[in-house]
Amino acid sequence: MPLLLPVTARPGPRLPLLPARPPAKRVLDLAGALVLLAALALPLAAVAGLLCATRGARRVFVRAPAAGLAGRPFRTWRFDTADAGRTGAALERCALDVLPQLLNVLRGEMSLVGPRPEPRTDRPERFLVRPGMTGLWQVSGRSDLPWEEMALLDRHYVENHWLGMDLAILAQTPRAAYRHRQA
Repeated sequence: MPLLLPVTARPGPRLPLLPARPPAKRVLDLAGALVLLAALALPLAAVAGLLCATRGARRVFVRAPAAGLAGRPFRTWRFDTADAGRTGAALERCALDVLPQLLNVLRGEMSLVGPRPEPRTDRPERFLVRPGMTGLWQVSGRSDLPWEEMALLDRHYVENHWLGMDLAILAQTPRAAYRHRQA
């Protein structure tokens, strides 16, 4: 069952957003990224090999521009699924193409949970937290949601995030990815 949180647009003046980043979140990010990279090392190598075999000796990774904490630009890692046919489509459908972003988490550019990484700079509230590999948008419908609703979910996360919410989102992410794959 997706994480159901009341998300509504509230007209009128807003409380200032406080960029509080408890050290526990960074510890969770580091520990989670290290554990996932260790556990997924062989599958990640297999995916890289599969991409090479499918497309020849072309590049395996692509780095896309994004804006992070305080609007700092960085590049996200992901598997290059362009021109990979059914293999690339399957990787994207299962959200396996973004697993190299664990490197961004280790570098402190991203978090395991947060707003979607994007190069847009028209929503400054997003820069109060690190972008995430998963988030409310992921467990609430992924790319099936309209952009405006994803933006509301990102804003709700920025204004209300806490470690318990992160743990709930992380617990629901595999099922959300599986559900999306079945669609």
